[in-house]
Amino acid sequence: MTKLDGNERWKSKMLLTEHQEQYQDRHNKAPTGKATIEELKLIRDSILFPHILTMTQKGLDEISGSRITLHQIMAQFMRALMDRVSLESFHVRRELKTKSIRVISDETIDEIVYNRYICRGYNEKFGMTREVMRTEIAKHISRMAKDILGFESNTKE
Repeated sequence: MTKLDGNERWKSKMLLTEHQEQYQDRHNKAPTGKATIEELKLIRDSILFPHILTMTQKGLDEISGSRITLHQIMAQFMRALMDRVSLESFHVRRELKTKSIRVISDETIDEIVYNRYICRGYNEKFGMTREVMRTEIAKHISRMAKDILGFESNTKE
């Protein structure tokens, strides 16, 4: 029992969400050191999503200009896929921002794409080969396509 439990004045006070978050953050220890595996996955996703958006936009442009029989349905699916990628990209960037991680630049050296990131004072490089990027992009696109089309990813044989 605290001193304020019997005091009726404090029951009507409103607590703003930002104040509640600040109060909760006091008790949470801030992680120190280099990026964790989950944070590295967020960094990877933040690097891949712009490439996925570019690929789907090019596909949408090709489909829209073609004379394929079902081009309208395919274009509608591509737009839904782009919306899903944009939404997930937004969530990843917001999560990186809350964790104070910044992904800065990219450069390609010997078929490896390097991106610099700053995480809790550590300035590191994150590198992926083009083959790894292709497979990760394919995984993301297939997962999102299954979600959009309503297929279950855990099919039993």
